[in-house]
Amino acid sequence: MELLSDFLLSVWLTKPVWMWLAFITIVIVLLVLDLGVLHKGHREIETKESLLLSAFYITLGVAFGAWVWWALGAEAGMNYLTGFAVEKALAMDNVFVIAMIFSFFAVPRKYQHRVLFWGIIGVIVLRAIMIGVGAAVVSQFSWVLSVFAVFLIATGVKMLVFKEGETDIATNPVLAFMRRRFNVTDSHHGEKFFVKLPDPRAPASGRTVWFMTPLFMALVLIEIADVIFAVDSVPAIFAITTDPFIVYTSNIFAILGLRALYFALAAMVHRFHYLKTALALVLIFIGSKVFAADLLGIDKVPPALSLAVTFGLLAGGVLYSLWKTRGQAGHMAGRAM
Repeated sequence: MELLSDFLLSVWLTKPVWMWLAFITIVIVLLVLDLGVLHKGHREIETKESLLLSAFYITLGVAFGAWVWWALGAEAGMNYLTGFAVEKALAMDNVFVIAMIFSFFAVPRKYQHRVLFWGIIGVIVLRAIMIGVGAAVVSQFSWVLSVFAVFLIATGVKMLVFKEGETDIATNPVLAFMRRRFNVTDSHHGEKFFVKLPDPRAPASGRTVWFMTPLFMALVLIEIADVIFAVDSVPAIFAITTDPFIVYTSNIFAILGLRALYFALAAMVHRFHYLKTALALVLIFIGSKVFAADLLGIDKVPPALSLAVTFGLLAGGVLYSLWKTRGQAGHMAGRAM
């Protein structure tokens, strides 16, 4: 018992092991509850249900932030909530890309949750690797934070100045590689990612080979999309805090609700058009405050100010978007949000 107690109280990545185990347990329980109980069968997820689930995940994420505030202090709590808000806003872009991928592959709505579930599993692993590497690099080379800051400012300016062109999934190089190197089928086979079909190279032999289905190709493109979005989100959260626990937990709690967020907002993502402008300003602010602290001769910009500015900009972007797009019909065009 004493050995177990010592293990749980030992420090790993700046925090006691029990904190990490508690967080991992919460994530596992949520995933099991999601797939094993709430969505055990294959069915379409209605908008009302997705809105309730999205509200649940947001509430849970904020509640975890309140616990962080209580257990680790006000600064850690404010950094977590700032990171959670930024990650949630960045997820909006992901929602649009996911909708385009599902539309391109004509994925039936009743199977979309399965793809998103396994997509989230992949995201949890990929973000852990990227954040772990990022934390190791930042701890050894503090100047990397300045590189992150410059990158965030440049990304924010680019989002404000340059209009994104149309996205043509058919020309995606990853999709082209899969079609060139593997057996793929354009027909859906229920919930299956892989299916055995007659060998096209020897149709008379009766031999069967494995084929990738559109469901699996959609999953691969969604995972690739998350890696691309992580290029923005990981530097953003490290510019807010370098605490690996805060960085990872705020990321994962924001991502856990992505499935519910997708089903709630995919048909009305056009209503949040101006959120992208607000997000660009947030990235510029987060990047700039790294240099502002040096210019002002202070250790860091107060977390309370960072939290207030971030929430103010994002809330303003959402409210202005909803007001400007009132009465507009939903559409899914092949352009970025």
